Amino acid sequence: MDRFSHTRRARCMHNRRGFLLASIAAALMTIVDIDVAHAGDTGDTLDISSMTLTFEDPFDALSISAWGPGTRWISHTPWNGDFGGARFSNPGHDFPFAIQDGMLRITAARDDKGAWRSGLIASVDRNGDGFSQQYGYFEMRARLPDGPGVWPAFWLIGKDRSKSTAEIDVIEYYGDKPGAYSSTVHVWHRDGRHDSAHARIDAFGAASPGDLHTYGVKIDSDFIRMYFDRKLVWKTKALPEHRQPMYMLVDLGIVEGITKMAAADPSFMFVDYVRAYQFR
Repeated sequence: MDRFSHTRRARCMHNRRGFLLASIAAALMTIVDIDVAHAGDTGDTLDISSMTLTFEDPFDALSISAWGPGTRWISHTPWNGDFGGARFSNPGHDFPFAIQDGMLRITAARDDKGAWRSGLIASVDRNGDGFSQQYGYFEMRARLPDGPGVWPAFWLIGKDRSKSTAEIDVIEYYGDKPGAYSSTVHVWHRDGRHDSAHARIDAFGAASPGDLHTYGVKIDSDFIRMYFDRKLVWKTKALPEHRQPMYMLVDLGIVEGITKMAAADPSFMFVDYVRAYQFR
C-alpha cells in the first residue's frame, strides 16, 4: 500500500482482567523496549497457547484521542499522513468511532461538502509512545464492508523510520476487487528504493468479508507469515528492516479514484478485537 507517497458490550470479567493484564504488559514492553533479537524460525504452525498475550483491546469502551497521550490509540498516522480518498477524522460524537454490539464501529461517510471522512487508529503516538513489539503474532477480528470504493486494512509499521519505513499489510481489502484480499510487505527506503512482496489471498470465495474473521501475522527473524482464521495463507522472508518493534494500525479507507463515487455512504467496519502475542 503506497501510503507514504502521500506523506506516507461489555465482556465477561475474565476478559476485563485479561485486558488489564495485557495493558500492563504493553506498558512494560513500551518502557523497556524489549528486543527479542533471536526469535529464529518459529515454523508455520500457529500455537497461541505457547505465546504470551501482550496487548488486547476488546473494545468494551473507546480509548481513542486525536494525538494522545493517555489513550490506547490515536486517530491519525503518527507521521500525520492521510492517504486514499478520505481524510481521517478526530474522534467525535459517534463519528468516526463508536461502540456497537460490543465492537468498534468505524464509519466512512461524506461530510456536508461531499468530501469523504473516515477513521484510523494507531497504537503509538507521534512521540513513539504506546504499544509496539518486535516479533510475535498480531491479530484483528473484524467484519469488513463490501462493494466498490471501500478499502479497510490492518497493518503494521516499524518504529524506526530514520532510514526506511518497514510496513506489513496484513490485510487490505479492495471492495471493487471481490473474492480476495491483499497481503503485502514493504520497505520504503529514503533514497527512493522500494522492496516488496505481495500475495492475493483467495479467502472470500467460500467466506464473506461481512462475517467475523481473524486476520493475523506472525513475525520472527526469518519469516513473515499471514493467517486467515488462524490458518496459514502465505509466507515470505523477513527483511532486516522488519526485525524491529512494530506498531499496529486499523483503518477504513476509501480508494482515491472513480470507484469511490460508488461507495456506500455511509460504510461501516466492525472490529471485535485487536491482540498481540509474544513468543515465550
